[in-house]
Amino acid sequence: MHLLPPPTHQSPCLTIIGMPGAGKSTVGQALAHQLEWAFVDTDHLIEASYAARLQSITDAMGKEEFLDIESTIVQTLRVRRTVIATGGSVVYREAAMRHLQHLGAVIYLDVPLSLIIKRIALNPERGLAIAPGQTIEDLYEERRNLYQKYATHCIQAEKRSPAACVHEILTLLDITNDPPAT
Repeated sequence: MHLLPPPTHQSPCLTIIGMPGAGKSTVGQALAHQLEWAFVDTDHLIEASYAARLQSITDAMGKEEFLDIESTIVQTLRVRRTVIATGGSVVYREAAMRHLQHLGAVIYLDVPLSLIIKRIALNPERGLAIAPGQTIEDLYEERRNLYQKYATHCIQAEKRSPAACVHEILTLLDITNDPPAT
């Protein structure tokens, strides 16, 4: 098998941010497939680093320690032509978000609280970085401003299929899956 050399120029990435249950991984995988780019889920990188499920990791450490670890792992990403789906808590660390912005556009999948609550209930083991006594409602309100602060673009994803979200992202950013010019 003959592999092509990596591009010699900086190829941008796309990062998907949003609440747990917003569809980041689903949309991210569909977007990567459409673009013929790589896909990375930072929650999976954390799980691989600790050889444990995300919920077990978040349960074993305090929220702040987990956020620091998440930020460190995100800042190690050295990728190009990659769609990155992040954990919902990545926005708590400015250094992580600045790194993701440096890699390319950041897309916020905005989904209403009522739908987030339903989706989290369907998968309670998804791994939430939540402080003791904090509710999903508190988390949603706290994070929403941070998502908007760091996002290049916001996609209202409630009534859109993953394919429709992908189409909107590609249209907003005027991206095709053509190979980069050298």
